[in-house]
Amino acid sequence: MTTHSYTLAELCIAQCAEVWRGEGEVLATGIGVIPRIAAGLARLSFNPDLLMTDGEAYLLAEPVALGPRRARDPLVEGWMPYSRTFDLLWGGRRHALVGPAQVDRFGQMNISVVGDYTKPKAAILGARGFPGNSISHANSIFVPNHSTRVFVAGEVDMVCSAGYNPQRWPEGKVPSTLRIGRMITDLGVLDFGAANHAVRLLSGHPGVTVAQVQEATGFPIVVQAETPVTPAPTDEQLALIRERLDPRNLRGTVFKGDPPGDRR
Repeated sequence: MTTHSYTLAELCIAQCAEVWRGEGEVLATGIGVIPRIAAGLARLSFNPDLLMTDGEAYLLAEPVALGPRRARDPLVEGWMPYSRTFDLLWGGRRHALVGPAQVDRFGQMNISVVGDYTKPKAAILGARGFPGNSISHANSIFVPNHSTRVFVAGEVDMVCSAGYNPQRWPEGKVPSTLRIGRMITDLGVLDFGAANHAVRLLSGHPGVTVAQVQEATGFPIVVQAETPVTPAPTDEQLALIRERLDPRNLRGTVFKGDPPGDRR
């Protein structure tokens, strides 16, 4: 139950945490402020089996708050160097929440270049581990600026990750093991659960219409007869976010202004 007002960042954190519901003992990787807080929220709220690291070489018994380390050291429960991380990754025992620069209707993501590869408008990270990661384990997506610049028409400018495009697979067969989870944005929650992995709108955030979501998306989305409103974070979740996971309010740097939400 929610009796307090909340911000768009807190709404997105609660929805991002849901990508790990029912996942069991997998390595949760949240890339960026909102995804990282969300992983901690999932661990403290409903999935105590999630594996979390300190970003260096240790598995932790509890999430570490964002910002400078506190006086006491984090509770370490295991050794987790890169070699062991890759063992989990290649075996499918990881679910990452990532933030690509572009996403297309197939779930293919781009973190490399915007524009022509030989003369790009912007150079970003490079494909890095995305090709192998997208094939080996589940990935969900967080986009803080839902627009046609991110959710592009056609294919992304550089395909860095595997997706549901049959033309990119031998004999046109997309592996049944490929898993792209939810997409959480500043407008709503989407996934690839419609027929033939088409993108569908699961919920719109308070004050956001279906027309706004479609206008900000470069490809058609599947909508329900009555699209539900994204549920508010509970008071318990808000307390964990504000007191345990992000007491310095770094989440407040993600969105500008005061977003739509329950303002009771």
